[in-house]
Amino acid sequence: MDVKLNEKKCTVDEKTKAYALKKVGKLERYFKGDAEASVTFRMEKKNCRVELTVHASSFYFRAEETTTDMMASVDAAVSSIEGQIRRNKTRLAKRIRTDAFTRTAELPETSSGEEEETSFEVVRSKKFSIKPMTVEEAILQMNMLGHNFFVFRDHESGGSVAVVYTRNDGGYGLIEDDA
Repeated sequence: MDVKLNEKKCTVDEKTKAYALKKVGKLERYFKGDAEASVTFRMEKKNCRVELTVHASSFYFRAEETTTDMMASVDAAVSSIEGQIRRNKTRLAKRIRTDAFTRTAELPETSSGEEEETSFEVVRSKKFSIKPMTVEEAILQMNMLGHNFFVFRDHESGGSVAVVYTRNDGGYGLIEDDA
């Protein structure tokens, strides 16, 4: 497992880094093949925050834990990821085919029209490939990431772009492309 360590607004000693590498490395037993993990250490006042993201088989697992000790935050984040894996193990095994995520879809380039008087500033930009999956798989992925929306290609409707989102009433919503 490839583990990347990042420090934001703090400096982490080598003992803590080695401890994090050892703990996150134990997650490798859950994944076949290549898995990547990113651990971000951050200090916020007197609290130590650890953000752990694991990318494997086109699925992302994410945990964010805050305690007063950096090592305890690492333990809690790894434990959260293990819990996500255990909770979703059967669903992931049932829903994912062995070749489900080998295809990548190219996004059509969009041209922007003329700018209006009001300009909008983009403060953060991300690039990722949009994978074909079912609505249930997209909801599962959204919940594992802890996000309130998820963009995907709907496998059941011929690969059109769709968005699932969490509604305020606790349910889920689906936005589909009508083309």
